[in-house]
Amino acid sequence: MRFALSSVVLCFVTVAVTVTAVELPDNPWWKNILIYQVYPRSFMDSDGDGIGDINGITGRLEHIRETGATAFWLSPIYRSPQKDFGYDISDFTAIDPQFGTIDDFRELLKRAKSLGLKVLMDLVPNHSSDQHEWFKKSVRRVKPYDEYYIWRDGKMVDGVRSPPSNWLSSFGGSSWEWNEERGQYYYHQFATAQPDLNYRNPALKKEMEKVLLFWLEQGVDGFRIDAVVHLFEDEQMRDEPLSRRPGFNSDEYEYLDHIYTRDLDETYGVIAEWRQLMNDFAREHKTQAKYGILEAGNVLSLNMKYYDSGMDPFNFMFTLDIHKDTPPEEYVQRIQEYLAKIPNGQLANWVIGNHDQPRVATRFGRADQMSMLALMLPGLTVIYNGDEIGMVDRPLSWEETVDPAGCNAGPEKYNQRSRDPARTPFQWDNTTNAGFSFGRKTWLPVHENYHHLNLLDQQQAPISHFKTFKRMIRLKQSQLVQTGFTEISTSLDGQVLGLVRRLPHQSPLVLLINFSEDMIFLDLVEWMHVPERLNIYATNVESNLRVGATVFTENFLLPAAASVVLAGDDLDVLNFP
Repeated sequence: MRFALSSVVLCFVTVAVTVTAVELPDNPWWKNILIYQVYPRSFMDSDGDGIGDINGITGRLEHIRETGATAFWLSPIYRSPQKDFGYDISDFTAIDPQFGTIDDFRELLKRAKSLGLKVLMDLVPNHSSDQHEWFKKSVRRVKPYDEYYIWRDGKMVDGVRSPPSNWLSSFGGSSWEWNEERGQYYYHQFATAQPDLNYRNPALKKEMEKVLLFWLEQGVDGFRIDAVVHLFEDEQMRDEPLSRRPGFNSDEYEYLDHIYTRDLDETYGVIAEWRQLMNDFAREHKTQAKYGILEAGNVLSLNMKYYDSGMDPFNFMFTLDIHKDTPPEEYVQRIQEYLAKIPNGQLANWVIGNHDQPRVATRFGRADQMSMLALMLPGLTVIYNGDEIGMVDRPLSWEETVDPAGCNAGPEKYNQRSRDPARTPFQWDNTTNAGFSFGRKTWLPVHENYHHLNLLDQQQAPISHFKTFKRMIRLKQSQLVQTGFTEISTSLDGQVLGLVRRLPHQSPLVLLINFSEDMIFLDLVEWMHVPERLNIYATNVESNLRVGATVFTENFLLPAAASVVLAGDDLDVLNFP
């Protein structure tokens, strides 16, 4: 068969950019690395209470290093009533006792640095817990805390007190909650126990700068910054228009078009100020540059504006925009568009999974495909703990559900909203509780498949998801993937995605992903202009292809649903075990 090259995109695209005053390092340590997300509650329990903790993480840092990660970020470990499992913070500069102590955290930092690992904190600036001292004083109108949160009088509708606007919470229902003591409504984008902070107040902004400085002084290497799209709201409190999206009730977040409660222009200025604070700290303390990466939604045009503020917005293409039924042509289109729009000199990033979305193996029905693609593309890759071994979601009953997003949705829709299935404990081995805890009960049930899906078995098996992942991360460290040109296209029949990385005077790297359930013959010489012979460098576990085998590219048989990387004899990591 003959296949035409359908499209090509280069990884270095010259585009017009807005000049920014925010200083950026010339050769950042985070260029083209792997960041590993640790969800502390589910990573490793050291004391048997069924909840993961800091000492458990410290004891498992060698695994993070073994994945090939340069840095890891910790979901919140701050003091918290745990109404939203750490994202409701009652003290931004204290460790919650269920996770350990500040001394435990310092020991974690020390051990991580000895292993060459960078540590990123999960900064949650949009809101606090209603148990925070700031909020308690704000309720009592104690200055300056009285304006640390967003308070408004209600309005009378047919003689009944009603919220100031029609705004809805991401967790469902009105985002306004009446406080009897203060006699006003407060705004909460998430749970009622998570009142939003008021970034129009200079004193509050100073408080959050002190939080950043506190953790920088502890020795962290930067921050993953949560929910930045919600930092500001419309001062006039105007009602938001209907989204006209079918299938949503009037109390569901998707019912409205959120033009007044997210992505407001003031947000970019605050991010730029935090970037400058981090730069000043690194300069004054003579440390390496500090990294900041933002949870900033998935609207491409808006995300590009964050680069001008000096921080990278997460690229959620593979978690929010693309799913198992997405055709290869759409992959090509979206990847091309993303790479073309990144400002010149800035870095791409690819998020494979996180604690808010179903696991990648569940979303796509394939455990290796997305990590192979993300690790072959130019830029930084982010992986969620457990995805390197192909963990899948564990279905939970209504009675087992603890996530407030699921609980608020009720027994009929909880399984559409709950994030619990992707948060179950890490599966280390086939002992009790998958080696996660020696306690009698874990905070979420361990998936029953841990007897045959666990890290230890995959470390010992000749072929496994983890070994495929390790080969891919080693490949990411090669010169070809670090600096090579990128070409991405589909086969003529549209069933195969092809990615090529090239450098002059070197054999190319080729990734092929078969989206069909049929084996396909490909003429890669005609389609991709590659040498007539290449070697199999890596494959997905189920492909039945042999790593190290030489193949003829003019008539290459790609198995059904297979993902494979082909490389030349001159690849510097070809003999990696």
